[in-house]
Amino acid sequence: MGQNLVRKIIGEHLITGKMNPGEEIAIRIDQTLTQDATGTMAYLQFEAMNIPRVKTKLSVSYVDHNMLQTGFENADDHRFLQSFAAKYGIYFSRPGNGICHQVHLERFSSPGMTLLGSDSHTPTSGGAGMLAIGAGGLDVAVAMGGGPFYLTMPRIVGVHLKGHLQPWVTSKDIILEMLRRLTVKGGVGKIFEYFGEGVADLEVPARGTVTNMGAELGATTSIFPSDENTKRYFRAQGREGMWREIGRDSDAAYDELIEIDLSTLEPLIAKPSSPDNVVPVREVEGTPVAQVCIGSCTNSSFMDLMVAANVLRGKTVMPDVSLTLTPGSKQVYTMIARDGALGDMIAAGARILESACGPCIGMGQAPATGAASLRSFNRNFEGRSGTPGDQVYLASPEVCAASALTGVITDPRKLGAYPGVNLPERYVIDDNMLLAPSAQPDQVKVLRGPNIKPLPLAQPVPETLRGEVLLKLGDNITTDHIMPAGAQVLPLRSNVPALSEHVFARVDPGFPKRAKEKGGGFVVGGENYGQGSSREHAALAPMYLGLRGVIAKSIARIHYANLINFGIVPFTFVDKADYDGIAQGDVLEICDLYSQVQQGNRIKIRNVTKGNEFQVQHTMSPRQVKIVLAGGLLNEIKQAAGLGT
Repeated sequence: MGQNLVRKIIGEHLITGKMNPGEEIAIRIDQTLTQDATGTMAYLQFEAMNIPRVKTKLSVSYVDHNMLQTGFENADDHRFLQSFAAKYGIYFSRPGNGICHQVHLERFSSPGMTLLGSDSHTPTSGGAGMLAIGAGGLDVAVAMGGGPFYLTMPRIVGVHLKGHLQPWVTSKDIILEMLRRLTVKGGVGKIFEYFGEGVADLEVPARGTVTNMGAELGATTSIFPSDENTKRYFRAQGREGMWREIGRDSDAAYDELIEIDLSTLEPLIAKPSSPDNVVPVREVEGTPVAQVCIGSCTNSSFMDLMVAANVLRGKTVMPDVSLTLTPGSKQVYTMIARDGALGDMIAAGARILESACGPCIGMGQAPATGAASLRSFNRNFEGRSGTPGDQVYLASPEVCAASALTGVITDPRKLGAYPGVNLPERYVIDDNMLLAPSAQPDQVKVLRGPNIKPLPLAQPVPETLRGEVLLKLGDNITTDHIMPAGAQVLPLRSNVPALSEHVFARVDPGFPKRAKEKGGGFVVGGENYGQGSSREHAALAPMYLGLRGVIAKSIARIHYANLINFGIVPFTFVDKADYDGIAQGDVLEICDLYSQVQQGNRIKIRNVTKGNEFQVQHTMSPRQVKIVLAGGLLNEIKQAAGLGT
């Protein structure tokens, strides 16, 4: 039996473990990326390891999240990141160079290599045949130091794309169809590998859209083969020498199979407020929209914006619609400007935003109260836009552009012939906004502003863990619920004491005060707790407030690892019905914690308030047990090095 593509790449990078689903493995990481919302903390963590230079083949620091400079904090962080990159051997993508995933796909992606990024949408580079995985910043810091990345070997799901897409149906509709079928929990513990005749219809940027939003499935990552389309893209980017053909064997086996007949797909849309709330566009057609946003790391490529320009050319956006367009990179921005497409979009009434994440992370463009916003983005979690009770829909740039012209959600097939876009034979290549690390690192001084505070560490977990249930939550609590983004909070990412005042701000503004008064405790959650972004601050800031344990029906992959890395013990209910018997304010107690977690995966917890016991479980490996009991990964690293805590 032949091998699938994922097993080939993992096999080439495997350090320890066996490729059996559910078994912990360690793989070598070739490349890393960070962005400014997660990067500052990741580099403080790298610095704490006392390693003079990164040991990866390539590491890149991007600035694309904290772009609004309404105070000194973001500008100070950017100077810190630039000077740190120069000193420690990291390439630096300057503000304005573009969104990390778009730029990395264009300039650094490499078929068959591994990429670890401190952003959940790092799998975008899987569109170029790369095993690209999102993780917490501390895991990325360890990889930069030459350490392996540990993960549970996922199940490999083959996604067979049959047939051909019809006009006005796009790769965005492929991933929305996956979300419609599988939900935001359907990819947990899985990697999706796309193959079949339909793959040949998808150019690399279109493939990147699919792999990008695989994060919304909860997947470890997603990947396409590196084929002639990939080669053509790399040649156009002036990087043909970095291309490598790699794909599945013809008789490759998978743990699961999914089949999608592309010829039967139609334009799809995710309704508020979850990416898996997917229906055909025709079912919500006619819904008035007040805002349309085209861009984000999902759909801001040259191809995406050229399609939008072709739809808008010679027309005018409806008076009641605010339309924004975000070029994903300086390369894209330059090319649509030289082509004339930028002028067409401006003439139609579009507002052009800088090449950054912007409204996708709630950094500006909050929609009006009670008004629908249609976006070509990847997430529409409630409140993420910056407006409480927002009504955010997700769809392709084609649906967005058509709807901007009509003022209501519109099936773009009604516009007539599809204005297809041919990718250029040569992209505009000018890497003047990418700075190489210094050749004289000893002469570089790392610049630190007053907003950058010392890295907090947790204390080792006590043998008897006792505390109050500080908060009880429902299903699908996202990292946006736990640690919000947006213009008010993001500038505080390198200042954990200040940042911690916003933990659970959208759910319970009184949580920080209560956590400090009670001396920490537990949080209880439902299904898929911690889904969404890779932001380790959703574990780091609660740890700072004294959170020592999370008990949930299920916990999302990246957040589970982040909890361990920061000394918060993650448990799931053995009997999910026990969730109903716990109330906020109950005092829970775990006796003999060390012996319990080391002897098995079942733990007894006593509800002191109710006078009963229930069982929870964990899936931590012996390595992870050691880390969490030490109070987190940095403590464990320091102990191993004989430095203490």
